[in-house]
Amino acid sequence: MGAHYYGADSEDGDHIDDPSEDALFMMISDLNESGNTFVVVQPDGDAPPWFASVTVRDDGGYEIVRRDNVRGEHDVTTETSVDDIARDLTIWMACRDFPERPTRQVTEL
Repeated sequence: MGAHYYGADSEDGDHIDDPSEDALFMMISDLNESGNTFVVVQPDGDAPPWFASVTVRDDGGYEIVRRDNVRGEHDVTTETSVDDIARDLTIWMACRDFPERPTRQVTEL
């Protein structure tokens, strides 16, 4: 079993630990306008330092919110491509800080 750094939760109760790009794609694809309107990705804990959410828009497409309190980032965009959203969120999350994640060390040979 892999390390657990963050989770994705949808309004209808689906939860995935450390979701891959494909898992995010599936969760976002399952969104609809009646009962499953959003997905939130964030680290576990009482006061997560960052989160990302994807919400179905009434006029079509999706609203994406990315917020990182540590870095002072807050970005709201709209998008129609689920593939682009899943890829962009995966890249964005890879740059987030995770207190439990081991630091990478670079050594010279």
